[in-house]
Amino acid sequence: MTSSVALGLALSLMSSVAFAQSDPGANDGRRWLAGDHHVHSRFSARYTPDPAAPEAPPVPQLGGDGNHTIIQNAEAAQRFGLSWMVSTDHGGPLHARLNAEQAWPELLQARERVPGLVLFYGMEFDTPGAEHSSLIIPQSAHEREDLLHIEGRYGRRQPWPVDPARDTEAFMLEALRDMGTMSPRPVVVINHPSRSATGLGEYGEVRPAQLRDWSEVTPRVVIGMEGAPGHQADGLFADGRPDPAGSRGIYRRFPTLGGFDQMTARLGGVWDSLLGEGRRWWITATSDSHTHISEGGDDFWPGEYAKTWVMARPDSEDILDGLREGRVFVTTGDLISELDLSVSAGGRTATIGGELEVGEAEDILVTLRVRDPRAANAGGRTPAVDHIDLIVGDVSAPGNDRDADANPTTRVERRFTAADWTVEGEVLTMTHRLPVAAGPRYLRVRGSSTAETEPQVDTPGEDPWSDLWFYGNPVFLTGSAGAR
Repeated sequence: MTSSVALGLALSLMSSVAFAQSDPGANDGRRWLAGDHHVHSRFSARYTPDPAAPEAPPVPQLGGDGNHTIIQNAEAAQRFGLSWMVSTDHGGPLHARLNAEQAWPELLQARERVPGLVLFYGMEFDTPGAEHSSLIIPQSAHEREDLLHIEGRYGRRQPWPVDPARDTEAFMLEALRDMGTMSPRPVVVINHPSRSATGLGEYGEVRPAQLRDWSEVTPRVVIGMEGAPGHQADGLFADGRPDPAGSRGIYRRFPTLGGFDQMTARLGGVWDSLLGEGRRWWITATSDSHTHISEGGDDFWPGEYAKTWVMARPDSEDILDGLREGRVFVTTGDLISELDLSVSAGGRTATIGGELEVGEAEDILVTLRVRDPRAANAGGRTPAVDHIDLIVGDVSAPGNDRDADANPTTRVERRFTAADWTVEGEVLTMTHRLPVAAGPRYLRVRGSSTAETEPQVDTPGEDPWSDLWFYGNPVFLTGSAGAR
């Protein structure tokens, strides 16, 4: 699929700007690149204690919690349209050695076999004092040693015998400070943050206060969270029939909403609370692929259902830069394949992940361009965008409640439907003028294939292909003095 970046200041300029952005030189070669940062292989081992030697470290069983090779995952990622992928096997007793001695050589083989895919080395980090995170190691001459250091020193499940001191929030902060000194620095994304939540706003192993702590200790290392978790096929049998015992994302206690974690999906909730404090906190979407649904598992292949799109050049350094800087949108079921949000005032323009300084009396034009592909998705369907929401929230100084999970200023500023956009081929274009208002704000967009005005609680056995959403990361508007 072809991609475009940036938009003009007015709808009349859209055509010429779109042509310009199709030229890689018009934006330093950047374009929308789809990827997945949460993929397991056979090196996500299971660990079985030996009854005859209970004091000995459990023996890892390859394929115990993921039955594909890294090469198979990479080939599938490319087959389903991904440009980049992170191999993220989770740990266990002494897993760092397994990662370094067995997973690493196979990752190098996968890079040779699938050269068109930017393949990162990483792991699903057993987050001290929490649950799991994707740890992405930048490509370098010492990436193997970098991961060996982090997992060996800080992995919660790495030591044998078990060390309770590793499972504390303070130890996670120590780990992040260490990561912040590394060159190049890794990237950390919090995985399935509300999977252990017991209700709406009743959080489990990951609380809003922890997200704040992590974002403050190492900005641009911890960059955000999975907006849409993996395991979206859990509600289906292999033949596509609904499985009443399954739930999207394997969210057994409190379900996802439209396939998205409640921290993202709830309007004015945790994500908006963080953005409302001016935090650059981004969302992603992943497969969390372990075992494919056709093989009796709960998962889609990387890129088969969920995609994280990054505006970047097709090289590892710029892809990580795009993740750090929030040049990202996410979608399920290939509902869209491009999302260009442009916010302009006084001849200045900002796009997704960016910041625009706005004078108190300046007029603000929002231009949104979305590509709604006509081709069938991996589910054999051709979903159409039903509506798109432009969401606005105010930005103010953080309060005293570190576990705050609400931004009451967040609102749907404009809901676009087919009557509000123009269509040229696969591209939908719409504009909106924001009323002049003082004070810093942020803008973000979301859209759906359904007529639901808000994502609803997902029910057991729900068909994920019938309930598709996309979310874009925000653009921040600052005052004339640059205040956040």
